[in-house]
Amino acid sequence: MPRNIHESFLEPSCPQAHDPPTICTMNPEQFVERLGKARASAILRTPSREAAGPAMEAAVRGGFRIVEFTLTIPGALDRVEEFAARPDLIVGAGTVLKVEEARAAVKRGARFLVSPVMDPEIIAEARALGVAALPGCHTPTEMFNAHRAGAPLQKLFPAPGTGPAFLRACLAPMPFLRVVPTNGIDGANARDWLEAGAFAVGFTQALFDPAELVSGRFDRVEERARGLLAAMR
Repeated sequence: MPRNIHESFLEPSCPQAHDPPTICTMNPEQFVERLGKARASAILRTPSREAAGPAMEAAVRGGFRIVEFTLTIPGALDRVEEFAARPDLIVGAGTVLKVEEARAAVKRGARFLVSPVMDPEIIAEARALGVAALPGCHTPTEMFNAHRAGAPLQKLFPAPGTGPAFLRACLAPMPFLRVVPTNGIDGANARDWLEAGAFAVGFTQALFDPAELVSGRFDRVEERARGLLAAMR
């Protein structure tokens, strides 16, 4: 059964709000533990610089404590730094495709790095920086190679048409994998993915509706966040 998203995530060794941005000493194992308790993350991708902060703030008000800003957002690193200064949140950067992006994100406070592809160079850099890597994997071979390269978690992206059944089939011979689906996860299927063995799930458009971000309906994001987390219990 999914655990309560409202459990505390504060690590005494992490930067506090008054500290300058730095690399957090939360190691990958500690992040994996926190994600395993939360079972969910909020993943924001938007072309709007102005909407990014208020949208993620609404998701936080709705209960999310692990949040991800994709680097495709204009000014994404500013938002990473802003939210990483809050001791109740764990903040990551998504769509990390270059070593330089990984370094910049961690310098601004990212505690995990997510990619849409399985790139051993990014995984190695994340390990060198002391943060968790979540490389994008679509096949059992990619998942296994990501694990072997040192990624403690494997992002299932894009999700196959067979959905949770595919994940269950992959985990049967490789139960040591920690797979996190992020594509097409919503309130109707999140529990199915978790019951199939997903370590956690990531909510994207099911949480952040593009039209509502444009219209500034951040109250709807907060409402949806509460509903999505409730649907997991």
